[in-house]
This record gives sequence, C-alpha cells and structure tokens, in this order.
Amino acid sequence: MSATVHVAIPPETGHALRHLCQRSAVALDTAVLAAYVKVLAQVTADPVVTCGYHPPAGDGPVPCPVSVADGTWADLLGDVAHAESDLVRHLPRYAEALQTLTAAEPGLRGPLFDTVFVLGRAPRVTDLPADTVLAAGLSRDGDSLTLVLCHRWEVVGGDQAGRFATYLLAALRALTEAPEALHHEWSPVSDAEVAYQTHQLAGPHRELPDQRVHELFEEQVRLRPDDVAAVHNATVWTYAELNRRANRLAHTLLDAGLRAEDVVGVVMERNLEWLASVLAVLKAGGVYLPVEPQFPANRVADMLRRADCRHVLTRRGVSRSLDTALAQLPGLHTDYVEELLAAPGRVTNPKVPVEAGQSAYLYFTSGSTGTPKGAVCEHAGFLNHLLAKIEDLDVTAGAVVAQTAPQCFDISLWQLVAALAVGGRTVIVDQAAVEDVALLVMTLDKERVEVLQVVPSYLETVLAELNSAQRRLPHLRCVSVTGEALKKELVERWFATCPEVALVNAYGLTETSDDTNHEVMRRVPDQASVPLGRPIANVRVYVLDAALRPVPLGSPGEIAFSGVCVGRCYVNDEERTRAAFVSDPLVPGERMYRSGDFGRWLPDGRLEFLGRRDAQVKIRGFRIEIGEIENALLKAPGVRDSAVVVVGAGERRQLAAFCTGSELSSGRLAAALDEVLPAYMVPHHFYHLPELPLTGNGKTDRKALARVADELAGHDGRSVVQEPDGEAPRTETERRLAGLWADVLKVPATDIRRESHFFALGGTSLSLVRLAIGLDRVVSPRELKEAPLLADLAALVDARAGAVVTDPTKMAADADD
Repeated sequence: MSATVHVAIPPETGHALRHLCQRSAVALDTAVLAAYVKVLAQVTADPVVTCGYHPPAGDGPVPCPVSVADGTWADLLGDVAHAESDLVRHLPRYAEALQTLTAAEPGLRGPLFDTVFVLGRAPRVTDLPADTVLAAGLSRDGDSLTLVLCHRWEVVGGDQAGRFATYLLAALRALTEAPEALHHEWSPVSDAEVAYQTHQLAGPHRELPDQRVHELFEEQVRLRPDDVAAVHNATVWTYAELNRRANRLAHTLLDAGLRAEDVVGVVMERNLEWLASVLAVLKAGGVYLPVEPQFPANRVADMLRRADCRHVLTRRGVSRSLDTALAQLPGLHTDYVEELLAAPGRVTNPKVPVEAGQSAYLYFTSGSTGTPKGAVCEHAGFLNHLLAKIEDLDVTAGAVVAQTAPQCFDISLWQLVAALAVGGRTVIVDQAAVEDVALLVMTLDKERVEVLQVVPSYLETVLAELNSAQRRLPHLRCVSVTGEALKKELVERWFATCPEVALVNAYGLTETSDDTNHEVMRRVPDQASVPLGRPIANVRVYVLDAALRPVPLGSPGEIAFSGVCVGRCYVNDEERTRAAFVSDPLVPGERMYRSGDFGRWLPDGRLEFLGRRDAQVKIRGFRIEIGEIENALLKAPGVRDSAVVVVGAGERRQLAAFCTGSELSSGRLAAALDEVLPAYMVPHHFYHLPELPLTGNGKTDRKALARVADELAGHDGRSVVQEPDGEAPRTETERRLAGLWADVLKVPATDIRRESHFFALGGTSLSLVRLAIGLDRVVSPRELKEAPLLADLAALVDARAGAVVTDPTKMAADADD
C-alpha cells in the first residue's frame, strides 16, 4: 500500500532557492537533491548515502552514491552537483551494466538503494521499485514549488513521511538562508519535536516518599514483626529477627567510626548474613560495596583501595583472596559478622539521618582501559528503581521474590530488598541451585516463588528444563529478563510454555541505578524485535547524535539518561566521570549519563536497542569491557599483542582470545588471567597467531578474527586448536578426571594434559554442574571453579576422604536426565 505527502515550499524559500541555483549554476532539482541527501544522512546516521537517481528520461533509477562530508551547505551543494554530473556522464553504460548484472545474477544481490529521487516532476507510485520505501521529487506549478513524497505505508508510516518532508523543507531553508554555514552543525529536529522527545517520551512524574529503602523495611518490621522476611535453604528469619541482626551490625559500624558515605566492603556469600550486612550499611549511612569472595586477591585489593574503603564486613575464612588483600591494606577496619551476631550489643534502629542525595552503593563494572569502573549511585535513584520494580512486577505484601544474581551484578540488590519494602518474602536461592537448573526449578516450586529475574541465556535453560521435565511453576507470576538482548523467538517459546506468566524485558545500566525501561509483556509483541519498553517514572531517555542533540524520531543514535536515575560518578576517576556523566543539554541543572549504547525510538514511543558503541559486550548478563581482558593478556609473560572477540550465540556465546608472541598453552594463559580477572571474564578459547590481522586503516580486524575463531571451532563451539605438548595425566585420579572432562567438554581425552584448564577447553558454568554430577558431588561446582587445572582438581579430589570418581557413562546418563 502506498501513499503520497505534499508539502508546499513557501514562496520566499522558493524564490531564494531559485536565486541560489542561478548563482551556483546548478539545476533546481540538484539543490533539492542536496537537501534530500543531507536529510537521508541525518535520519540514517550514515554519512555515506546511496539513493536511487531517476532521470527525467530513462527506464528507472540507478544508484547515486554521495559522501556527505563535513563542510558548508555550499560545499555540499557542490559535492552533490559533481556526483550527479559524473553519474549522468556515465549513465548509459551504468544503466546497461546494471541490467546485465541483474539478468545474470537474479536474486543474488540485495537492494542497492531503498529511496529514490525523481528529477523533473513529482514522483508517482510507479516510481517505487520493489525494494524501495520512499520516493521524493519536486512538483512545479508556475512559480509554486511543492515537495512530493511517495511512501510504502507498511514501512514508512504517514507520521514518518510527514516528518521527513518537514526535515527536507527545513534543509532547503538552511541551504538558501545561510549557504556558508556549516551543515554538519545543523539538525533537522524542530523545537517542538525536541520538546516531545524530552517530555512526552519520558517516564511519568511521581513524587518519591521522603524515605530511604531501609526505612521502608523498618516500617514493615513495625507492621509484621513475626512474618517471614527472608529464607536461605533451611534458615528462616522473621522481619524482627532480620532487623535486630542488621541493627547489631549497623551499630558496630557506627561505633567503629563510620561516617556518612564511608564505603563498606561486604565480602560474603549470598546468604541471610549478607542480607543483614547490606541493610546494616544502609542503616548506618554508609555506601555498600559488594565484593565476591571468589574474586582474585589483586582485584579485591584494587577494588577496596580505589573505593577508599574504610570498613569490611565478612566472615572468617570466607575468602582467601580477601585475607591476601587485607595484608596489602593496613588500617582497613574489618569486622566478622558471625562474631558480632553472637555477641551482645544494641539492636534498636540506629535512626541515622540519610539524605536522598547521599551515595547508597558502589558497583565495579568492567573498564576498557584495563581498570574497572566504580559506579556510585544515590539513595533517590535506588528508591526510584525499587518502586518501579515493585509496581511493574506487582510485588505486594506476601509476595515471594527470588534472589539469584551474584553480588557483583547490580540486579542482585533489588532482588534482595524489594519484597522487604512491601511486606513480602525474599528467597535467597543457594548457589548450588543457581548452577543446577533442575535444582533451581525445584527450589522455585518449593518456596512458592512468584517473581524471578534472570538473563535471557539462563531463561533458555529454565525453559528447557520445564519442557524436558514436563514441569510447571504454578506460583510463578512474573519473570523479568535483563542483562542481554531478548530475542523474540525466546519470548514466543516462553509464552507457548507459560502463557499465564508475564515477561518483563528490563533495560538499564549500573550507572543509572539499574533498570530504566520496562516492557511488560503478557503475549508475544507484534514488532519484529522485542522493545526495551517505556522509561520508568522520573526517568528521561534520549537518543542523541554526536553533538548531544536529539536525532530525528526513528533514527539511530546514542542512548542517554537523565533524571533521578543518574548516578553520581565513577569513584576516584575524574577523567571517565567527565566523559560519561555530563550536564543535561535539554533540562538545565540535571545530570545526564551517556550510555554508549545505540538505539532508536519506535513509532509507538518505545525504545529499541541496536548495539554497543564501543567494545563492551554482555555475556550471561555480565558487562565486559574487551579492552580490560586484552590489557590483562598483555601482562602475561611472552604475550606481545592480543585481541578478544565474541563467538557463538545465546547460551554458547563465549570469549575467544588471540595472542602473538611466545606460544603459551591455553592453560597457562587462563591461569594468568585467573589471577587478575573474575571467572566470567576469562576467555574460553585461546589461539596463537604469528600476527594479528589488520584492516585497511591499520586497526585490528576483529571481524576477521571472529571468522577465524568460527573456523577453528567444532559444531559444539569448542576450540579444536591443540594445546602444546605437556605432561600427560600421571595418576589414576588424573586419568579418570581426563575421561570425565573429555565426556563433558566433547574433546579427545588425549588432548587433555595435567596443566589443561577446564574453561580454556570450552567449559561453562553448566558443564561444571555436569562435572560435579559425574564426581557424585564429592566437590561442589564452586570448588571445581576454583581448581580449573586438571592436576589441581585431582589433588583436591584425592584430598577428600572417600572421594570417588564416577564412571563417565554414569555421568552422561545423569546429565541427560
């Protein structure tokens, strides 16, 4: 279905346009073509434009490529006139060659252009070839000039076509009024459209209560002291019990000299004592800094040092890395939670005044320079996000919310406390259950969980388990998905299996107090992709160009955030703070965060995610800066150069590293990274190359490396590159473990050496679970993760009294159940 839009050119603009063309010795159509090309470059965010050029006489349009370089409007007019002249000069041969190519290779090429400019007359519906969506031209009636656009309604709606015509008219005005002005500083977006994008596409305004999150919890303690607040395995705490323990820890921090906004590192496993510690930090007016016990010692020390951490809450023996780090940080006050809770002390609410603008928490995210970034967020943003989760996920009194995310993942925080703010119950799902999807499903059912949040790749696993075991979760009402792009195909399969369970696509960043957009779905969306949804309350989302101006509606640009959600800074990192946290150019006095994500507005006012601006990726929900891994690789002895790419898709999405220099084994490289990076940032595959491939401009050719990685991978995604010769397994336990590894990882047992690294051979968290099953759970998945080298794992198994290694065939049968 096609439609036509007519926009009259005002007489004064038409007169100025004719005068400009006479002065510049160009045709009237050429000037309109220049404006048309400029608008196409703006709306596509691509300076290289190819449109169809339909001459007054001819069989049809031919491709007309134009590069819209920075410069004046007069420069642009000259460039377009030159490109048009060159095209017209070769037009007969060009058209003949195009017809020959089309006849010789029908269907083998994609469309060469999707818009057409018609010369000498107004465009007609017949001027829209099969693969085009828009045709433009100029209608003349005496001295009157009219812009005419034909468009395919199903692709370019009436509103979009009307806006495009308005942009084109604005470009003609700019061209005629100030031809010596810089066209690259011009924006087609009108003041009215800027106001619409700024205010009408923002989340609704909502007055926030003058309370902090921990005060909402204290209010529930008064209302329901004996109700169950939190559960972990067989341990159950009521609201009163949890509050007393949190208060005991908070008073200890205050007695130790904690001041407002002092950072408190919480180095705990995910359990009820961790929950009490988090609440204690908030109650005492401190800043919560989560540190996972399994992080390498150097990373733990760096996080504590860079955060100016003054206090640590932990348990004795929970983290060897922390013990090592504390030796490097004299003067850091450390309290052991189990000892504090066992000793007498004050258990009343501390009632420390905490302002809405005070810092609430600090999360370190991966950094492209090799140094993690510590994002600081404030209480107002924390509360605003929590209330949005409570409203959109329907968390009410008595509701049961699962806490599944690792401590270093910012979504762990709302999972931990949302239910407590309204009188519900938090179920901290044990890590063993998180790593074993069958056990997770059993836990969700047993604990009557109603609200769950996971990353899409993990939702795939949950869905597979539900279908395989033919189970349902009758109490589950809502699943939120975040951390990775959600594919429509997964949404279709989810609703086919669980039509009664709402699915919420959540999008946001650590620097913006977690999620800023919610798309609540109760059926499969009509769009081709799953939208990110509308902004939550008190959040403004912009799509901007490089000059921080709103791009035309529907055009790609950088996603930026403004409002209460925007965090304060990157801790002790002025340079990166200045680059990302800037003044809002649209709302004076507000902070804005530049995300580095690219997206666009859909016609219905929802946001669509298009990709990353830089080398940052997300795998299994963890945000990873490729540059941080590459910098760590360069510090490994013998590595001269390195590059890391992402291979695979969905659950099989993995990191592959390429190195030049000395040919080191995958195990040695993985072990070197284990010392400085979390496990989720260690690549699964390592390849040695004499030199890294380069693009024409001398940069590392990452697309070529991704192709190489795909070629070097088997159908199951594992590396087929042999590790250099090493020592074969020596002991009976090592040989049996090699057999288990071979079965789990689908690699030849002969390729496995004593120094082989489980993750370097393609291991994942799910294959760890299968390996633990094969070992009859003599060691846990977490212990397996801490002993990734074959020889080290064999020593651990031998050290366990009565350790038994199961026959590989039994393991395979168990894994298939």
